Amino acid sequence: MNLDNFFYPSSVAVFGSFRRGAIAYEILRNIVEGGFEGKVIPVNPKGGTVEVTGRTLKIKPRLDEPVEVAIIAIPAKFVPGLIKELKGLTKGAVVISAGFSEVGNAKLEEELVRAAKEAGIRIIGPNCAGIFGVHGKFFGSFEVRVKPGGLALISQSGAFGGAALAMGNEEGVGFSAFVSYGNAADLNESDFLRYFADDKNTKVIALYIEGVKDGRRFMEALRYAASKKPVIILKAGKSESGARAASSHTGSLAGSYEIYRAVFRQVGAIEVEEMEELFDAAKAFEMYEQAGKRVAIITNSGGPGVLATDKLESLGLEIAQLSEKTVKVLRASLPPQCSVKNPIDLIADADYGRYRRVIEVVCQDDNVDALLVICVPPIFIPSEEIARAVIDAKCNKPIIVNFMAGELVREGIRLLESHGIKNFPTPERAARAIAWLAKRQDF
Repeated sequence: MNLDNFFYPSSVAVFGSFRRGAIAYEILRNIVEGGFEGKVIPVNPKGGTVEVTGRTLKIKPRLDEPVEVAIIAIPAKFVPGLIKELKGLTKGAVVISAGFSEVGNAKLEEELVRAAKEAGIRIIGPNCAGIFGVHGKFFGSFEVRVKPGGLALISQSGAFGGAALAMGNEEGVGFSAFVSYGNAADLNESDFLRYFADDKNTKVIALYIEGVKDGRRFMEALRYAASKKPVIILKAGKSESGARAASSHTGSLAGSYEIYRAVFRQVGAIEVEEMEELFDAAKAFEMYEQAGKRVAIITNSGGPGVLATDKLESLGLEIAQLSEKTVKVLRASLPPQCSVKNPIDLIADADYGRYRRVIEVVCQDDNVDALLVICVPPIFIPSEEIARAVIDAKCNKPIIVNFMAGELVREGIRLLESHGIKNFPTPERAARAIAWLAKRQDF
């Protein structure tokens, strides 16, 4: 299914109130401020003009020319009628409006679906927060804008999606797209999984779901997507109480969590437990497609190295047994106080040369699949120096980095990120990142 008109549109119409603070106004502002290069048409029966970020746009009383997508934020009872009017004028509509099946008004939602089918219009929503096509500079939502990258976020919950976008900005994650699909009256998670599986700008797909209406179709779409690229899933409504809450939230059927869990494992999707893990997994897969299970830890501090060791082993990974050749080279090139066993402890005064040399030596060891590099810099060695060592090191294996903590490593992390290297702020989170990469290799 081609959904390019939603995520790479050349024209958009926004329906609703354009007074400041109104949802339609905020979406319009996001579209304009986000740098959308296509045609933007605000529509309201009252007409007039609206000023957005220094631009004055004419408000049309009704849409009288074709657009690729319509964004609708008007009272729910008027939506089916508007959809009928849009026949022949648009291919798709994003219905932000709430007041449908999620509040028990199933008949109105059925009327909306019938109107859309008769008009030949595909619907996202209703009761949703909108969509982003980040590489198309299209921010058709009232949520915070994000920087371009490889993560497509599909969220059944608009509020979760908004929080996730904001957290993604803080975590340094780049997005290809965002879609909040709400009640899924027409297009749903299965359609978006298939679309993003084939989208050239998407490297990894993240999915927040509470429940699905067509389990078999979902499983087929999930299998297809996971065969093409990593799919990370955060499932809500696992408990009985959570399932009831999910049903009242979006009108979906939450179903048995054990069934979902079995499906995720069967098709090779990666399930995470919380938002923090979702972004850690996304960061890992933005950098690497997969990794093996044998890990070498390089650190300048013993404690974090031990924590990483414990976490890796608890996750089913192996602490790599370094070859005699590697140990011999390390022993000859490191101060005698350093430990050349894995974890390799470079001690506190490790500088650029020591880090780079050890990364390159260990990377050549056939017993090592991935490297976990930890840095807790003393005040006399700038974290940027160690970051530069990681960047400059010649290594063709996955390197996961844990620079900690706070102000001491801020500049180092910034330098790493400017070279596409994501930081994981604790040894445990770094270890989990490697575990997710290893799961992908098993699939």
